[in-house]
Amino acid sequence: MWRPASFILITDVENTEIHVHHVSVRTRVSVNPAKLKSLRQRWNVRPSEMSKKTLNPIRAIVDGMKLTPNPEKPMIALSIGDPTVFGNMPTDDTVLQAVKEAIDSHKYNGYAPSVGYQKSREAVANFYSCPEAPLEDKDVILTSGCSQAIELAISVLCNPGDNILVPRPGFSLYKTLAVSMGIQVKHYNLLPEKSWEIDLQHLESLIDDKTACLIVNNPSNPCGSVFSREHQHKILSVASRNCIPILADEIYGDMVFPGCDFQPLAPLSSDVPILSCGGLAKRWLVPGWRMGWILIHDRNDIFGTGIREGLVKLSQRILGPCTVVQGALESILNDTPPEFYQGTISFLKSNSEICFSELSTVPGLNPVMPSGAMYIMVGIEMEHFPDFQNDVEFTERLVTEQSVFCLPATAFEYPNFFRIVVTVPEEMMIEACIRIREFCARHYRPRSQDSHELDQ
Repeated sequence: MWRPASFILITDVENTEIHVHHVSVRTRVSVNPAKLKSLRQRWNVRPSEMSKKTLNPIRAIVDGMKLTPNPEKPMIALSIGDPTVFGNMPTDDTVLQAVKEAIDSHKYNGYAPSVGYQKSREAVANFYSCPEAPLEDKDVILTSGCSQAIELAISVLCNPGDNILVPRPGFSLYKTLAVSMGIQVKHYNLLPEKSWEIDLQHLESLIDDKTACLIVNNPSNPCGSVFSREHQHKILSVASRNCIPILADEIYGDMVFPGCDFQPLAPLSSDVPILSCGGLAKRWLVPGWRMGWILIHDRNDIFGTGIREGLVKLSQRILGPCTVVQGALESILNDTPPEFYQGTISFLKSNSEICFSELSTVPGLNPVMPSGAMYIMVGIEMEHFPDFQNDVEFTERLVTEQSVFCLPATAFEYPNFFRIVVTVPEEMMIEACIRIREFCARHYRPRSQDSHELDQ
């Protein structure tokens, strides 16, 4: 094929005068027709780097387990963090009625602002505002569940190559989101012997000039722990000394057992800016409704306009959560009777006490009594269970022999523990504990020195 070309010919350079002639010619370019055709017809569609780096640790572990229940025993799943699974924990009728009225009004069938309706944001701000940490509608971003709130918060605070500090054991979504964005995850330790308080010395040792965010999950999934005010002040001191903003995952903040005091982190902060993430899912027992929020606490204007504008821009990617639920939000927050919350918390505490009491007397197991949320963590003294190499094998065989499925804590970066969800009906919880006891009795082996001491 022919292709036009041009070049400059310079002639007669006389002193300071230069004669320039533009010359155009046609040159012949050789193209292989077969190669041209192959470039057009060969498919080469590849998954994005982000998709390849996205991994849910829970799914990766569970999908690799050989889960074949005992056909002689009905399955009891203590692994799913969804309070609606067994049908024994319905939401309140006032919550349902609020949504019905929102639907019947025909006001919420269109698009809402990406950050949520102003009236709905005002309702959230009024519900959580306090003198120590006042909130207005401009401080609230409505999201598609608490998970999206966490995603937006990480996205606005971090760049690829930065690192974030997350708890171990901790909710696996933090790592899933961060790694997919090219953000390094550093795990700080929680201490089971101190009811899962943060190892503050270890936490501070992880901070460097690339640390963009500290994630604090209180009450905790998977631990069910609730931090004291004193401990939270110490956490804030670490963040303040190192000028690190905090992402406070407080989705379980309203699920704290009687006698335990939950204090949101923001009212305790004098200078540390905090993005507090929450939602309807747990307190109102409607995780499928996907209604969450970010509360922006920044009394010293450290975030400035940049972080707020960034959150608005990021929220525009999916145009916000369900408009019908937004329409019902004010009524849900203000009209749900206190008895509903009290009943939920009373049930969770009772089941937790049953589980803790039953498993505390099982040789080889060390449960840690929770103070809130929906979970209890149980330690396994693996040296007494030589039939299994780790918590994954232990829980896998528990399914095979007893049809009880507990989530191995390797999924939370914490091996040799397993997590139990305490939302199941009480009779099912009791039965599950009986089966776990039978399983452990069958596989427990005392160490040789233990046997010698018993003989004496």
